[in-house]
This record gives sequence, C-alpha cells and structure tokens, in this order.
Amino acid sequence: FAFSPKKGGDESSGSKDGVGGGGSTITPLKSNVQGGGSSGSSTATASTADNTSKASASAAAPPAATSSTKDDDEKQLNRRIEEIDRAGKALFKNKKYMEAAETFTEALDLIESKKSKDKNSSSKGGDGGGGQKSSLTRQIITLTNNRSAMYEKASFPDLALSDCDAVLDLDPAHIKARTRRLRILESQKRHREALVEVCALQLKYMNDNRDKLRLGLPPTGPPPVPQSKIEELVSFIQPEEIARAQEAMASNAVESRALPSSYTIIQLLKSFSGFNKWMGDAAKGGTVTKFTSQLEDLLEGVPRKSMEAFVDNLATKASLLLNRGRRYAYEKDFGKAVKDFDEAYALVEDKGGSDESDHDEVKKAIATAMGNDDYCRLLEWVGMCKHLRFDLKGALECYERCSELEPENTEILVKRAGVKMDGANYSEADALFKEALALNPTASDALLHRANLRMLQQRVPESETDLDTCIRLYPNNLLARLRLATVCMAKEDLDGAKKMLEKAEEYDPDSSEVHCYRGELHFAKGDFNEAKSEFQKAMECDTSNPTPYVNAALAVVNTPSAMGAMPDFAEAIRLLEKAIEVDPMFHAAYVQLGQMKLSMATDLSRAKEVVELYDKGLEYCRTPEELRDICSMRILTVAQIDAAHALHMETLNMQ
Repeated sequence: FAFSPKKGGDESSGSKDGVGGGGSTITPLKSNVQGGGSSGSSTATASTADNTSKASASAAAPPAATSSTKDDDEKQLNRRIEEIDRAGKALFKNKKYMEAAETFTEALDLIESKKSKDKNSSSKGGDGGGGQKSSLTRQIITLTNNRSAMYEKASFPDLALSDCDAVLDLDPAHIKARTRRLRILESQKRHREALVEVCALQLKYMNDNRDKLRLGLPPTGPPPVPQSKIEELVSFIQPEEIARAQEAMASNAVESRALPSSYTIIQLLKSFSGFNKWMGDAAKGGTVTKFTSQLEDLLEGVPRKSMEAFVDNLATKASLLLNRGRRYAYEKDFGKAVKDFDEAYALVEDKGGSDESDHDEVKKAIATAMGNDDYCRLLEWVGMCKHLRFDLKGALECYERCSELEPENTEILVKRAGVKMDGANYSEADALFKEALALNPTASDALLHRANLRMLQQRVPESETDLDTCIRLYPNNLLARLRLATVCMAKEDLDGAKKMLEKAEEYDPDSSEVHCYRGELHFAKGDFNEAKSEFQKAMECDTSNPTPYVNAALAVVNTPSAMGAMPDFAEAIRLLEKAIEVDPMFHAAYVQLGQMKLSMATDLSRAKEVVELYDKGLEYCRTPEELRDICSMRILTVAQIDAAHALHMETLNMQ
C-alpha cells in the first residue's frame, strides 16, 4: 500500500460542495410498468381508453388502470423532487445554505413517504419493484450528499458528518461524502478518523486501478490525496503513539529489558580504543571455572558489625564477579556477563544495607578496598550494560562517577557522549567529544564517534574530516574506513566508496561488514544481482550480522522481473524474518517486513498480524528515531485496515 506523492483533487466531477455537479444531480424515477419506461405506460393508458366498452369483459383492464395511476403518481413525485432540487441549488448559489438544506430535507421526506407507501402496498401482495428501489436509493444518496454540503457550508459540521455517514452506509465508495468527511474531521482535529478516510480514498483509487497495477502499468489519474496530507496526519497522531510506547517501555524494569544481539554489542565494543586491552586482560586473567571456584570459596554471611571483614568480603566478591563477567564478555556470553556486573554493582552499592545507618560509610569502604582500577572498571562496565538496555540515566550516572575518579580517561568521555547522542542531546555530546580530543587529539574513538554525530547533524564535510584524520593516525582502523565509505555514498561519490572498501578488504578480507557495504554500493548502482552476491558473502562471514539479510531482501524485491511477474516476496520475507531472528532489536527489519507482509496479506486477519509485528518491534526500540519509524508504520497500518472495513473490502492486496 504505497502512497504516491502526487497532487490529487479534493472532489469528484462537479461542484466542490457536491451540489449541481456530476454525481449530485437528481435521477428521475424509472417506472417498472409494462417492462419499463414512461412510453410503456402511455401505451397501456391509450389501450384502455380505446376499449372502454369491453372493460367489463376484459381481465387485463383493471391492472392496466392501476398501473397507469401508479405511474402518474411516480411522475408527479419526480416532478416535485426535481422542482425542489432546482430550488435547493438556487438557494445554494445565493449562499442560503440552511434554506437549501431544508429543501433537500423536503425532497427526502417525500421519498421516505413514497417508500413507506410502497412498503405497505408490498406487504399486501403488491410488487415492491426492485428497479424502483435502486432508483430511490440513488436519489436518497444524492439528496443526502447535497444536504451534507449545505450543513458544512452553514457551519454545522456534526449534521454534515451525520449525512456523510448516511450516504456511506448506502454507498461506501462515495468519493464526495468521504472527502467531505475527511475535511470536517480534520477541522475538528480528529486526526485518526481523518487518516482512515484518507486511506479509504486511496484504497478505492488503487482498487479502481487494480488491473493496471497487476500489469505494472501506471494508474489512471493522480491519487486522490497527496502524500503530504498522509504524512501530516501521521505526524499529528505520532506523539500520542510514541508516548504510549514509551510508557510501556518504562514500565519494564531495567534488569528485565533485553540486550541487543551479540553481534551488535561486539561492534559497539570494538569502536572504543580500550577494546584490545580488556580483551587481552580477560584472555590472560583466568577462566570462568577459576573465578567461579574462587567465589565459592568465599565465606558467606560475614556479619556487618565486623566492619573490616564485612567490607573486605564484599569487595573481594565484587572484584571476582567483575573478572568473571569480563571473561564472559570475552566469550561473547553477554547475558551472563551482565548478570555478574549487576551483582557486583549491587554489592559495592550496599543494596542490602541501604536502610542501615552506616550505609554511606560501607559504600565508601568497599570502593576503597576494591582499589581504584577495579572500582572504576566496574562502574564502566555497569554503565555500558545500562546503556545497552537503554537506561540512559543510569548509564550516565555510572560514567560520570567514573569520570570523577579518572578525569583524563578519554574513553569514558566518549561513552558519556554516546549516551547523550542516544538521548538526542547533540550539543552536549559535541562538548564531551571536544573535551576528549583536547586531552588526547589522537583518540581514535573520539574521532570515530564524533564523525557519526556529524552525520546525524548533516555536517558531512566535518564527518569526513574526522574520519580522514582517524585513518591517517590508524590506517588499519576498519570501522573508520567503512564509515568513510558511507560518507562517500552519501555524497554520491561511488568511486571514492569503492576505493575505500577495497582498502578495508585488504585489512580484513573476511569481514561481514566489508561485504555488506560492497553490496550496498552495488545496490546504489542498480546492480542488484551483484548486490545479492555480496550480501550472501556477508551472511557466510558472520551469520549473526542482521544487516545483510535485510539488504538482501530489498535487493530481491528490487531485482527487475519479466513483464507481469512478481518479485520473489516469499524469499524476501524469509530473509527479513531471519534478520529478526538473529537480532530482535533490528528495527529496519520490522519496518520492511511489515510493509511487505501487508502488501501480501490475503485477508484482513493477516493484515492485523502486521500490527502485532509492529507491537513486537516497539518493545525493542531504543532511539526516538526507531520509535517514530515503527509508530508511523503501525498508525498507517491500523488506518488501512479500518478503511478496508469501511469499504467492505476483504483484503489490502491489490496484486
């Protein structure tokens, strides 16, 4: 369900207000006597006049006379309705809107009286006349729509909406009624309902062009509503949806929040300059078994009143948990690593004695007993764990305490800046990067992460300068080369991106990221088969990298096919589902998978599954941008489903 950003009209043919134009004129009632038409009635009447002497003997004469009377009544009703209709339009032209509305009401009352009379006649054995009912319904639709226009002009929006609803009950696809309903709902700031009307108009437009869409041909005429209108309505609804999602996220305890995938965590850790050092220390420091054994040997239940022994016991246990957690991280078992770091932090914070009078004294003593390095490293790891679970406040608190103890530690400043970036506090992040680079102008992580900030701020030349500097200082910095390739692609310098990726491949030919970026380069050139090949290599290099699965899915659906043939959506959906499997937090996969599944949904129950998919994606959102993306897609999907119900459609699939 793609909305094309083309300019569309506000009404169907005829007057904007639905009076006097195409689709809003009164259609005379068609008689069903003698098989149809007024000429048949005249013939029957003449025949009766010529044969009055035979009337008593003729069995057909009485029905003919009855039909003639009925036809005369209908002609008289038609003439009266046409007179009222003309009077209403004249009042409209003179801007006497409520008087015009009253005339249309008079005409509707006449029709209602006629319907009641016919109903009574039918109940006594007469013929209700299916064709006559159809004609009456068309007249009711036209008159009610015209009256709705008058109410709108006279500033009685609720009456106008009521008439719109009455029209749409009889004709769900009525363009003018839906357009007017959209206009009034917008004026009343009922944005969700207005969006449903927009979707209904678009769905009808697409359904009318269904055959052309199947053949890949352009539809007839522009869409009825411009893309900008859809975006505007979604933007009005977004804040409430985002607040609802944020409230749901906040209700979950930090400790229960899921971690990103191991691949994502490793990529983040690699971006900091201290990565190799702590990895080396963890490798040489001992095994998980060793630290577990030492923890088990510790004496349990040391009384608090024996202050020195109590503090020493807790400090020793916290240091062992820190070392075991770091070893778990080395082995990429991040779930167990986080558990150890959290437990160690609870010990140094004296969580079990928070109500004791000596609480602050014990906390200070434990930190001293651990030693400055162990205590700072624990704060740093706990800050990282909180950041990974998007507890930005908690992460910042840990990092700032660490900075107080190690004011010249540039890596901590960079990590603080990263938290500020995720909280969209770009100016504060920028100040922290400046502070770090003032302490150490060669800090690779400060240059690398500031380049990312520059890209978020649309300051591309400055981002390029930071990355160039980083590469000159550290030629083997793979992440800097990959990001510089991204900058080149953003500038549409595809040759520059190619050269940078070739250089990156020299340093790490088996990098999943290198193949993924090369695939993106081919994709940008329109070489979709080459792109799919590189994405496949990226998957083979590291099956836990979610990006190539999503990119490969996009390459599949964008690969040109034979005229009339559909892309391999099943394969694309499989790849997107695999991306979510390896990284449930990869929000781009939810966005793409939802759109694809919605377009392929064979019924509305399948379409509702897309809403459930977006709800799952919202649980894993980490940044405001991710929340906005998925909330927008969810809002639009719900509106489309509601619009399909309103149109009595059973599917959104136009293929």
